[in-house]
Amino acid sequence: MKIESRRPLVSIITVNYNSTEVTVELLRSIQSLAYPAIEVIVVDNASREEPGGRLREVFPEVKVIVSAENLGFSGGNNLGIRAARGEYLFLVNNDTELTSGLIEGLLDTFERYPDAGMACPKFHYYYHPDIIEYAGYNPLNIWRGSCTMVGNREKDTGQYDTEGSTNFAHGGGMMIPAAVVKAVGEMPECYFLYYEELDWSEQIKRKGFSIYYQPRALIYHKESMSVGKKSLVKTYYHCRNRILFMRRNVGPFALFAFTLYFIFLTIPKNSLVFLVRREPDHFRAFWRGIFWNLSHFSIKNI
Repeated sequence: MKIESRRPLVSIITVNYNSTEVTVELLRSIQSLAYPAIEVIVVDNASREEPGGRLREVFPEVKVIVSAENLGFSGGNNLGIRAARGEYLFLVNNDTELTSGLIEGLLDTFERYPDAGMACPKFHYYYHPDIIEYAGYNPLNIWRGSCTMVGNREKDTGQYDTEGSTNFAHGGGMMIPAAVVKAVGEMPECYFLYYEELDWSEQIKRKGFSIYYQPRALIYHKESMSVGKKSLVKTYYHCRNRILFMRRNVGPFALFAFTLYFIFLTIPKNSLVFLVRREPDHFRAFWRGIFWNLSHFSIKNI
């Protein structure tokens, strides 16, 4: 029986951290979905104020899980995954708004492609709704230890309306069957914030699955509202996890190339920029990310 006709339960999981009203807006967009078989789980990552009462005012059926400590993006999502009953899990940032047909479009991906291990919608910027954020990921740049989003900041004229496999999932919205989570494992928690979805994508691909981009599913993203566009947390974890990701996921040659680039280009450039801008806190956060990797030399225990 086709997925569309049997309507499997989809667990929509999001993480809240000191941004209750942003999560409320997400819940309101979920209420507009036509797909009937959903459960909604909000994991609160030890916010200053417990959000359950406010969230239930808007969405009475929501299941709120309050963590005693901040588990980060991956840990919070994993807490939701463990509580989910759905055959499919849709992990979504709380700073997004969903659109009609999104769930059906993503489910159709798994119907059409038996090797699909994860499916992601097209992302538009919420405050620039005709501009693309994500239409898939380009391959990993082994020198930089990063990858760019297909179509990023381009006006959407339908140029990326062909579904198909892509290199990485967008952590802001990704659907994965519960069976794939069981086969691959949960999202790696060693990252805490940033790069975890790229690592998870690599794990999924190593198990023989593919990551798919589905343009018939659309989501609007209020980018970086939770952490802020320029925060010490972002500076630290971007540096720390960029190195960690490469250590965990590439071969010796690629790691050597990345290390050379990082030592002779990235470190001098970023250090100089922070100093010229008189941002000593960001300078220290950047170097803390480097030293974390030096003090965690073996990745087997990470």
